[in-house]
Amino acid sequence: MEIFKEFTFEAAHRLPNVPDGHKCGRLHGHSYRVAVTVSGAVDEHSGWVTDFAEIKDKAKPVIQQLDHNYLNEIEGLDNPTSENIARWIWYRLKPTLPLLSKITIRETCTTGCTFTGDEHD
Repeated sequence: MEIFKEFTFEAAHRLPNVPDGHKCGRLHGHSYRVAVTVSGAVDEHSGWVTDFAEIKDKAKPVIQQLDHNYLNEIEGLDNPTSENIARWIWYRLKPTLPLLSKITIRETCTTGCTFTGDEHD
């Protein structure tokens, strides 16, 4: 069973490794949406995989590090693509949220990515 909790944050960034003249090379911002998904068996007693409050307690401080910041200045996000942001969040959450199974980032209504922790992504 999978369950998820969604979070939002606002942030600015630029992508330093795009070709000259690419619009993403200029400073711009997004209203990001992040889904933190955990997977596991449904506990017979509680009736849930885990408490949504636990996901919130673990994820909120990580998301707050990104909110209303210039992502390029955050350690580990010098090239803050959606893919790299998803990895960055994953590696900060996985040690404290062992049932974590995927991070989904949406930078617009129609674009985003999902990271499942696969080392060969």
